[in-house]
Amino acid sequence: MNTLDLLVGGQPRHAHESATFTRANPLSGETVTQAAAASVGDAQAAAEVAVGAFPAWSKTGPGERRMKLLKAAELMEARQAEFIERMVDETGATPGWAGFNVMVAAGVLREAAALTTQVNGDVIPSNVPDNLAMGVRVPCGVVVGIAPWNAPIILGTRAIATPLACGNTVILKASEQCPATHHLIGEVLVEAGLGEGIVNVVTNAPAQAAEVVGALIDHPAVRRINFTGSTQVGRIIAERAARQLKPVLLELGGKAPFLVLDDADLDDAVEAAAFGAFFNQGQICMSTERLIVADEVAVAFADKLVQEIASLRAGDPRDDGNALGTLINHEAGEKLNALIDDAVGKGARLAAGGKADGVIMQPTLIDGVTDSMRLYSEESFGPVVAMIRVADEAEAIRVANDSEYGLSAAVFSRDTARALRVAAQVESGICHINSATVHDEPQMPFGGVKASGYGRFGGKAGIDEFTELRWMTMQLGPRHYPI
Repeated sequence: MNTLDLLVGGQPRHAHESATFTRANPLSGETVTQAAAASVGDAQAAAEVAVGAFPAWSKTGPGERRMKLLKAAELMEARQAEFIERMVDETGATPGWAGFNVMVAAGVLREAAALTTQVNGDVIPSNVPDNLAMGVRVPCGVVVGIAPWNAPIILGTRAIATPLACGNTVILKASEQCPATHHLIGEVLVEAGLGEGIVNVVTNAPAQAAEVVGALIDHPAVRRINFTGSTQVGRIIAERAARQLKPVLLELGGKAPFLVLDDADLDDAVEAAAFGAFFNQGQICMSTERLIVADEVAVAFADKLVQEIASLRAGDPRDDGNALGTLINHEAGEKLNALIDDAVGKGARLAAGGKADGVIMQPTLIDGVTDSMRLYSEESFGPVVAMIRVADEAEAIRVANDSEYGLSAAVFSRDTARALRVAAQVESGICHINSATVHDEPQMPFGGVKASGYGRFGGKAGIDEFTELRWMTMQLGPRHYPI
């Protein structure tokens, strides 16, 4: 079992009154982690330590920041086995998905390292004679990153890597579902030389989540907040931060549409649909949740997808014969079962798979979904995909946009010009043509529209999120004033 303290100022620290909480493995129910349960006071103390470290870290040169972030990437890869063990234990993910998390997270750190020399500005023409005017990007202060459990190594690293590259100090607010996995990110960064308050990790019991996050948002030293998680919680965080006039980057829920037009390559579409809908048990913000298929090819597409689904099996993630692992908890299975009951009760057809048995759920296809069913509009966040049949391209676009969400999308067509025209009309922050909805790279601008949030992680877009843009001038010669 992993036993964790808070990580503050580069050192382990007990929570107030040595309070702790536990995390159990979703499948076995065995306790796998005992972590410090931070209080409001502990959260405030972490912020004080982070702001104390900010002046020195913000003045370090890009070479030093780059060197330490690159070192952290090496250390993360060196401790891959430990990351995998913790993530599988805490979330029920397969070792393959956990290992992929390590690979991508190390890439996130290397991309952040490359950004250290890209934090630049502009010389802006001024109407004042002999006036040198500049727009200069500078670190903003303490950044709080709040990361989820579903891709914990990638998203926990993403929450703090670019802020560090920009010269900010950070607090990673770990998920209650995977405190040991998130804590290990902090351990690696501290080992790489980002200790003494530059990187801090706060863990908390589920019951204290709201008050701990509220204390971090409210602390005067905290200048930016980023959150990846549900739209419901994102709204609460945005409202709290708005009262403090603090910018927030939100990457929230999704209901990704996957448009199969009448001229699509069905074999390619089926492979992408199965991956996008069921990878990590459909517990990814970009997961394909709506298959919007032209009537002309719907039967053939469904038949091929059912065959593909038959080759996938969910179960104990440590069993090599299982391509899929477990749901995060029993409550997730109960929600998915209710969505299936509602859809089938209103006329949809269970084409493959079936209901969850505890935290084990086989990949499931529900055909004939209509807008009268909850599965049409509610984010399922599990291995259940809705198939919606449409008459033509125009209806496909209408259905794709008939959602409060707008994170990722996909369009399949052999006619690339047509696919581009359709993609341009889909309301989403991300759209892939002839490729799966699940795709991410550290250098890409990642984020959504509508209820999927605002702001962008990734590449140079992240620099804009985690710096202040200052207007500075230098008068190089005499200046005339009117009085």
